[in-house]
Amino acid sequence: MDSLTQLVLGAAVGEAVLGKKVGNKAMLYGAIAGTIPDLDVITRYFLDTVTATEWHRAFSHSIFFSVLFAPVFGWLIWKINRKESASWKEWSWLMFWGLFTHPLLDAFTTWGTQLFWPFKIRLAFQSVFVIDPLYTVPFIIFLILAMFQKRTAVKRKKYVHLGLIISGAYLLLTLVLKGIAFKNFENALNEQGIMYNEMNTRPAPLNTVLWMANIDTKDAYLIGDYSFFDSQSISFTSFPKNHALLGKWATNDKIERLINITEGWYTITEKEGQLYFNDLRFGLISLDDNETQFAFSYKLVPNGEDLMVEERPKFKRDAKRLMAALWQRMWGN
Repeated sequence: MDSLTQLVLGAAVGEAVLGKKVGNKAMLYGAIAGTIPDLDVITRYFLDTVTATEWHRAFSHSIFFSVLFAPVFGWLIWKINRKESASWKEWSWLMFWGLFTHPLLDAFTTWGTQLFWPFKIRLAFQSVFVIDPLYTVPFIIFLILAMFQKRTAVKRKKYVHLGLIISGAYLLLTLVLKGIAFKNFENALNEQGIMYNEMNTRPAPLNTVLWMANIDTKDAYLIGDYSFFDSQSISFTSFPKNHALLGKWATNDKIERLINITEGWYTITEKEGQLYFNDLRFGLISLDDNETQFAFSYKLVPNGEDLMVEERPKFKRDAKRLMAALWQRMWGN
């Protein structure tokens, strides 16, 4: 999830664990704990694109990381706040829950997380987008209300618990919505007589009303969208896999690792003699039927007997265009 959401979740967890003893400091250190796992993004500055992508939401988002570093961070906070009545163990307990709830929340997103690192299992329920106002905004409101209460006030505890309960209930609701959307996609495929091997569904950006689906067929992937306000049947757009375009690079180490990252959901496109590896899990940068550029696409540049992999940049204008189209599409076709 986005940094603001993780900060809010960490602050709420910190308050729930230790707020009665240390007041707003519990929120502060909980918020810090909630943002620490995402520091893995700095690896992009000194690792190649593929390795940095592999490391994202891996070690720092694992149970192992939370267990290992919670006592370390807890000890540091305890040393800084010796005047507080909280013990090293209590600070460590706060840090553990701040660190651990971060990857738990990320597990609901499309990218998922390697919660059980070093095992390569990636937990991804794919029921919320990385930014979801319906999850974050109510949480922020309850947290602000709690901040202005005395540390021992009953209302303070009540507001934080309400924030945690409502946000948790919303996450469970997204799983139900995902199941309904999946069933509608499945019915549409059956009605249109489309044979497929596998289907992957996810919410569109910023909402859980509009859903997207990737469908694996023999030689192509189909992509469709469905809103709970739709009145017309679901249509699908076909994208050839073109895996054969990789040629000799199909067995290249970086390509095999990219395939593993995408869990096999990828296409290869060629433009002006240049090959691109497209990650289908996050969809296109537009809802236009003629759009061919995916949100995550990698340029494959031959470098002697090896390949250089460069992530294609994203532009604000593309995001604005997509948001406007999503808002209109969300209300039905």
